[in-house]
Amino acid sequence: MRVVVTGGNGKLGREVVRGLSDAGHSVFVLDAVGGRSDNFTRIDLTNYGSVVDAFSSVNDRYDSLDAVVHLAAIPAGGLETDSATFFNNMNSTFNVFQAARRAGIKRIVYASSETLLGIPFEIDPPYLPVDEDYPSRPESMYSVVKHLEEELAGKLVRWDPKLSITGLRFSNVLDASDYENQPKWEADPKLRIWNLWGYIDTRDGALAVLRALENAKPGFETFVIANADSVVGKPSAELAAEYFPKVELKRPLEGNETLLSIEKARRLLKFEPQHSWRAS
Repeated sequence: MRVVVTGGNGKLGREVVRGLSDAGHSVFVLDAVGGRSDNFTRIDLTNYGSVVDAFSSVNDRYDSLDAVVHLAAIPAGGLETDSATFFNNMNSTFNVFQAARRAGIKRIVYASSETLLGIPFEIDPPYLPVDEDYPSRPESMYSVVKHLEEELAGKLVRWDPKLSITGLRFSNVLDASDYENQPKWEADPKLRIWNLWGYIDTRDGALAVLRALENAKPGFETFVIANADSVVGKPSAELAAEYFPKVELKRPLEGNETLLSIEKARRLLKFEPQHSWRAS
């Protein structure tokens, strides 16, 4: 496929570009930052005209696209003001979705967020492991935008039964350099209670994108994307009992399994994480 990746020069984006290229796809990067290269174009995604133009062609590199992977965003709350986060992220996602529709692109995969599960978990989740089955629980303006993006996606696919939009609710994105912090989390697991000790290795995040491009059906679906284990050595059943004693367990917890359920991604996307901080 000919795939454009927005935010392809970011932490997760670089690995996604590498993974898609290794899988044989032709990948083109749109981002606000990056050095000169044959597959990179600098763009302001809040400018709708620029996005429409880029999805049509850039310097004759392609005359059409088969899919869009949308990762570009202000990546967390607090980095900029709430109003700036809302303006940038909501407008960028609308422009990407709408420009893709206008260009006849029927396959979109984009970065939603684990924050919609209720992060930070200062309020108990409804049950453990958490999954996609309960209504979103945004606790920040960044997360509110992620909720609205999912609402937008759901409405757009209703208008076009051939359109596929997949929202990947990525957990905390980590790479090898981040695993240096693991001893601190091990010593004080409460440091990572905010997202139930979850994470996604950049390489497995890229794998999830690839699997979504390969396997997503028409319509809109969300998937929690996390690694199969937690970031600490204490068994998950013990973590749940100590920190969330009043929360229902949907099933017995085994070993260090993630408390961010990836069963739906396993079932529908055939996603199975391949990496862990334990092997880094």
